[in-house]
Amino acid sequence: MNNFLHILKRTLVIFISLFAGAMLNGAIINISSKVIAPPKGFELNTAEGLQAAMPHMGPEHFLFPFLAHALGTLLSALLITRFLKSQQFVFSMMAGILFLLGGVSMVIMLPETPIWFVLVDLLFAYIPMAYLGNKMACRSLK
Repeated sequence: MNNFLHILKRTLVIFISLFAGAMLNGAIINISSKVIAPPKGFELNTAEGLQAAMPHMGPEHFLFPFLAHALGTLLSALLITRFLKSQQFVFSMMAGILFLLGGVSMVIMLPETPIWFVLVDLLFAYIPMAYLGNKMACRSLK
């Protein structure tokens, strides 16, 4: 029974951490158009609208998506490391991989995304942020 509770707690920590990271990601994306206006005449609330607007977007339009991806991953890794008692690094990096898979799916769904953003996003927003989140939480635990 004790082993079952341990597994249940670990599973809940991981799911809640991933959920919190995904919610932060979504919240940042939702406020992005209020801070940086979308290109005139385009609605960014649908994949089709986003796809159509992509060629008209400047680098400033990609700041909030990058921050959303990076900070969502960072938060998940921080929470996982903070609340798990063992294998924090492994599960933090798994969170980074899961968010990376979400980033890859975004690239597939939005093929008009500029290659410079795809490279920056996929190389720096996920695995490095999971690593950083783990290291930051480890330091705060000492």
